[in-house]
Amino acid sequence: MDQRVHFLTLATPDLDSSRAFYKGGLGWTPLLDVPGEIIFFQIGPGLVLGLFDAQKFTADLGHEGEPATVGGLTLSHNVDSPAEVDSAMEAAVGAGATVIKPPQKAEFGGYHGHFADPNGLIWEVCHNPGWSVDDDGTVRLAEL
Repeated sequence: MDQRVHFLTLATPDLDSSRAFYKGGLGWTPLLDVPGEIIFFQIGPGLVLGLFDAQKFTADLGHEGEPATVGGLTLSHNVDSPAEVDSAMEAAVGAGATVIKPPQKAEFGGYHGHFADPNGLIWEVCHNPGWSVDDDGTVRLAEL
């Protein structure tokens, strides 16, 4: 199996609030939107984020019972400066996010903060001076 991921599909308990947050609040453009089921966003070269109604997610796995939940997961949005961290966090809060960790200096020498979307999905907004992404999508990480 190749070392790559094309889709991140996450269960969300309230698809309508996810749609309102990402599409309406943050201004993201859906790649595909199936009301009552799933919404997909292109989030990088060859990478799509799917937010799937939690009960339908559970049924799709062939399970019954309580809807699936997402836990122990953070999505990270990396930017070019601490000011951009502050700006992105402000935009997320303006769209309905809840601040989990206000922007601050990080142990690794960067600057970051965390917020939760309306369904509790945790995002980190980060500026890391040792992190870069080439035009072809290759990620470069400096040794700590």
